[in-house]
Amino acid sequence: MAGNPRILLIDSYDSFTFNLAALCKRAIPGCFIHIIKNDALPMSSLVPLLQHFDAVIIGPGPGSPDNPDDIGVVREVWHVADEYLLPVFGVCLGLQSLGVEHGATIRRLRVAKHGQVSEIQHQGTDLFRNVGAVRAVRYHSLHIELSGQADLEPLAWADDEEKDGRVVMSLKHTWKPFWAVQYHPESVRTETGGEDVLRNFWRLSLSWSSAHGRTTLPWTACLEDFVGPCWPNVRSEAAFGDDSELSAGAVATRTLLLPHADVSRICEMLNVEDDSNDFVLLDSAAAPGRFSIIGCLTPTSSRITYFIGDSFVRICRGQDVAFAELGSLDIWAWLTTYIHRRKAHGGNTDVPFWGGLVGYLSYELGVQTLTPVAPPAKHGRHPDVNLVFVERSIVLEMSRRVAYVQTIVPSDTEWLEEMTCRLEKSPAMPTPPTLLSFPPLPAPVITLPDREEYISKVVAAKEWLFSGDSYELCVTAPTRIRAPKSPWAVARGTSSSWELYKTLRARNPAPHSAYIRLHPSTLLSSSPERFLSYSRAPENLCQLRPIKGTVRKAPGITRAVAEEMLAGSKKEVAENLMIVDLIRHDLHSVVGEDVHVTQFCAVEEYETVFQLVSVIEGRPPPTVKSKAHSDLGWEVLRASLPPGSMTGAPKKRSVEILRDLEGEERGIYSGVVGYADVGGGGDWAVIIRSCFKHDESPAAHSENGVHHETRSSTPDSVPGSLDDLSERLGAMHNAIRQDAIPDTTTLYDQWTLGAGGAITALSDPIAEWDEMVTKVESVLRAFN
Repeated sequence: MAGNPRILLIDSYDSFTFNLAALCKRAIPGCFIHIIKNDALPMSSLVPLLQHFDAVIIGPGPGSPDNPDDIGVVREVWHVADEYLLPVFGVCLGLQSLGVEHGATIRRLRVAKHGQVSEIQHQGTDLFRNVGAVRAVRYHSLHIELSGQADLEPLAWADDEEKDGRVVMSLKHTWKPFWAVQYHPESVRTETGGEDVLRNFWRLSLSWSSAHGRTTLPWTACLEDFVGPCWPNVRSEAAFGDDSELSAGAVATRTLLLPHADVSRICEMLNVEDDSNDFVLLDSAAAPGRFSIIGCLTPTSSRITYFIGDSFVRICRGQDVAFAELGSLDIWAWLTTYIHRRKAHGGNTDVPFWGGLVGYLSYELGVQTLTPVAPPAKHGRHPDVNLVFVERSIVLEMSRRVAYVQTIVPSDTEWLEEMTCRLEKSPAMPTPPTLLSFPPLPAPVITLPDREEYISKVVAAKEWLFSGDSYELCVTAPTRIRAPKSPWAVARGTSSSWELYKTLRARNPAPHSAYIRLHPSTLLSSSPERFLSYSRAPENLCQLRPIKGTVRKAPGITRAVAEEMLAGSKKEVAENLMIVDLIRHDLHSVVGEDVHVTQFCAVEEYETVFQLVSVIEGRPPPTVKSKAHSDLGWEVLRASLPPGSMTGAPKKRSVEILRDLEGEERGIYSGVVGYADVGGGGDWAVIIRSCFKHDESPAAHSENGVHHETRSSTPDSVPGSLDDLSERLGAMHNAIRQDAIPDTTTLYDQWTLGAGGAITALSDPIAEWDEMVTKVESVLRAFN
């Protein structure tokens, strides 16, 4: 070996691959790592390239080692001719493949081990020399069974007791330089048996190569045409050329103290109640949220929309519509370029948003990046990117009662002074409304998922887990709500959706609430979950805060009880761990090695719930920052969507399974809502505990554009009070729909509310239905 070691990592479409790459970088100092998919090259092309590498690592992945589509070229790596032989280390699926290709049998575990920690027994030799006691994370439902294979020698085991007995956790080939482990050395919760085992693999590799006179051929740049550049690297679409001539705009700010600051009242001062106008509010309605962002839009604020499969982006400024061709860029690189060309400086560094893009990105946008399919028909669909460029804004820091009035419009002093004056003169209390009398409203008609169908999907999801195709699947379903418009809003000619948002905000306050009205779509969010935030240069800190595990506050539910129900639950911790490891992989894929879990499965107290929250942070190295000019936010977002907490792991296979299992698009639900700041930062939340509507949807309007009430006694169409919702959802799900006489005087909106839950091998299907109902109820209370 001459120079730095060079490692080839073969990825079987897993969601932990880049965690393994980071582990290798720590265990093999100075190494270069190239990552290829297991179907990227035919074996005939791969074999000659092996001479340029010092070792191969076979990563984990979904599926079975005896399925050619799952394993790709991996099965052939174990059989290369002697002249191409080199050290190989396999993980999980890699171990199973090594075993199967040398005569072992693949079996299902009676009890799947997904996100669970086991004691690993070993004899302190080979991979485990000087390693000591090992507690390691396992993600598998399949295992190998040895029956006297002469070429294989087991090195470690886990005792699964009466269910599965002694399960092989590591083995080696007796005369070829092949070693493998079944557990996941790269998991954040693997204690020993990770970096030290990889170091031993490297020690054994050097010893074998020296004993057999193996030398590595020199590296040449043209080889990257086959295996790509070494990790980490920036996609060419996201790398900028010289922008030294790019002139950044300036942020002008007025800061004022508002002792009686009220988000709702300020929004109403800005005409949020006029439904004909677009409006955006990112609302920290509960702790630990700190800032609320109100966009002060104008009739010519730039609206940006994009549909999956289009070769262009639609940009509207008032009545003017332009179409920007993507050309060689994808939508992510286009958005990166758009915000990069509008960079600004000079704002208050304590304020996270100076101006920029605000809105939402659909779930399908992330899915399309991960596992592309033919573009769906546009009929009945809505934009997958729906953003507005905010040039004027008010940011409220609620804990200090401070307002920051900001503009990035050149020479905009007049507006700044006028808005500051209006805020200073705004009354401490709103003017009491004129009391009007209205007849009782018809009850909302709630069309729920079919209970038996949902439970059957959970059962089907568990079968995918047992077959080795996924470790966790987040199964969801939509609830439809046909709700009468607020008569108060109708009488005043104001926004019924705004009244509904205020009710949702009062009844289910959340740190990542949002009111987004970008016609024809309206999103009301009470999301508790930050997905991704990234800070401005030079810090460039990326942070993700996945939530897996929620207990609603109630009499008798103390913090100690919540700790036991969440942090003390093997199922809840396993769910959280799987998503933490998945997010680490997503973040490593862009920023490189510097990724850390700064909080694991801590119980945090919110206004209405206790939640199990982890925190993952990462920073890019200077080489990556320089290529992207520190504009990595969109790249991290691209690599991380759709949110792992809403899919499962491995993510690619999981979203493919869910696409078939759920049978319809999720749309806005389980996408993200937030902003990209002209200063270089951004903050996005997962769209959960939310509802949305599309005003021009054929399903939402009759011929004259007016909703008419249709009463129904169906169990999956539930009218009436929501106080006993949970009981009635279970009791009424199978009745037959009946038509009723329409009420021609009531105006209606049609809302969609998505909800679901993470399905693991430990899930009880009926309990999963109940959990989904609980999540639906948190938003439905706003319609009562």
